[in-house]
Amino acid sequence: MHPSLPGWDCPLRGLTGIPCPTCFLTRATSAALTGNLSESLHWHAFGPIAAAGLVGWSVLAIQRRELLPFPLRAGTLGWGAGALLAYWAVRLGLSFTGLQAFPP
Repeated sequence: MHPSLPGWDCPLRGLTGIPCPTCFLTRATSAALTGNLSESLHWHAFGPIAAAGLVGWSVLAIQRRELLPFPLRAGTLGWGAGALLAYWAVRLGLSFTGLQAFPP
């Protein structure tokens, strides 16, 4: 776990030793929100994307004074989940070849 961030360790990684698709995404998003993009990309490639989404969502929610400023479409969520799983599969494949695809 990152020493400056609170939270819990990943249960899947704790039980199996295999990181989940979102392991390190919170740390990556936090780094991107503080302007440290290189650290963000070190943790997870989706960190800057998640940070931009959070900022955009927040701005729209404040402007429209609604928690859900636009409807969530199943197709968009499906593509996002698919991309996240594909990225995870690539990282797993690289880690099985001996490369360090996940931070320790």
